[in-house]
Amino acid sequence: MKLKFLFVSIMLLSLYGASGYHYDEYQPVFMDRENLEKSVFYLETDRELNNPGKIYCLGNYIFVNEKYKGVHVYNNTNPENPVKQGFIFAPGCIDMAVKDSILYLDNSVDLVAFDLATRQPVKRIINVFPEPLSPSGDHHWGNRPANHILIEWRKR
Repeated sequence: MKLKFLFVSIMLLSLYGASGYHYDEYQPVFMDRENLEKSVFYLETDRELNNPGKIYCLGNYIFVNEKYKGVHVYNNTNPENPVKQGFIFAPGCIDMAVKDSILYLDNSVDLVAFDLATRQPVKRIINVFPEPLSPSGDHHWGNRPANHILIEWRKR
């Protein structure tokens, strides 16, 4: 009986860890609120697309989300040869929509309106969205630094 109890205890500790949280294969990444609010900007770069998410087409442009990183902008005037125009850096971005010349995107928990003509953010509404759950569905992140927002889940 003691051996069975010891085995069950070891199994529970391996699943839940000493802190009481179960082991998650993803690790949370945080950014402080002040830096989050300065984090959306346009880069003229040919940044490689590593973790594509949603895609959006508008006129001669294609917008491809790179999960948790931002939005790739392609000129699709010639559909046989799309040309990379740039990248809108937006930590925590997993979704977007476009109307007229405004790209609406999530910057973690905030909604940001980004003017495609001026390549600048024009409006931010804070705390619109919930923080994302980890891809495994867990949300235990232990002790969070004060005034920090979850912007990404990275595989351990």
